[in-house]
Amino acid sequence: MALFQRKRRNILPGFGLSMGYTVFYLSAIVIVPLSMIFFNTIPMGWEPFVHAVTAPRVLASYTLSFYTAFFAALFDAFAGLLTAWVLVRYRFPGKQFLDALVDLPFALPTAVAGICFATLYSPVGWLGQLLAPLNLQIINTPTGIIIALIFIGFPFVVRTIQPVLEEMEQEIEEAAHCLGATRWQTFTKILLPHLFPALLTGVTLAFARGIGEYGSVIFIAGNLPMKTEIAPLMIMSKLDQFDYAGASAVALVLLCISFSMLLLLNAVQEWQQKEYRS
Repeated sequence: MALFQRKRRNILPGFGLSMGYTVFYLSAIVIVPLSMIFFNTIPMGWEPFVHAVTAPRVLASYTLSFYTAFFAALFDAFAGLLTAWVLVRYRFPGKQFLDALVDLPFALPTAVAGICFATLYSPVGWLGQLLAPLNLQIINTPTGIIIALIFIGFPFVVRTIQPVLEEMEQEIEEAAHCLGATRWQTFTKILLPHLFPALLTGVTLAFARGIGEYGSVIFIAGNLPMKTEIAPLMIMSKLDQFDYAGASAVALVLLCISFSMLLLLNAVQEWQQKEYRS
């Protein structure tokens, strides 16, 4: 009986070999490079570390990165859900082009996106000229940072929601409509509970990406100390000053926050799956 159970557990061959390769590649690509941040930070000691990560200029960069990434992720939640709905539920000319356009922020170098936004919203840019008479400034403001982060995080939301929508059958919505449910009731009671885990995943990924975004932001932010200076820029500034320990300390804080968010996301998704099964 024990032999039979052991064979059932090992019904898929090659687990040991594939698991070994998985651990090796994850260690070589992820764990070992990220561990260098810890090794560069440990020699600092506790007091210099706290001083480095709690300096007023560093705290201001944390605040700016977090709240701009948060508002950008909220906007991506709405825009990404709507875009995924259109791509899945409707057929129209140019659909494949629009679907490919969603992935453009993945393929486009972020510095190119930053230059485009800076040119577009500058006082002599196409949109900047229209906003200048209204005393609205986008470049060198947190608003410009949010616009850049919306562009970067948008594909994460669309690509996490789209497969879930494709698996949902439209007959469920038609049945709810036949039973007298309104469109809003169908969305909130039937569609949203199924879409919420994917939506939460996409928003969290967009938020985490926004915290660490650099290339598309520096050109439109203006990098004004205590105003439009993001946390990744603080890391680059410390590296330019050969303060490798200070740069590693700031990077360690961002790494811990991003990784904690991903762990929390996985825990929430697992809890939701258990609730759904029960």
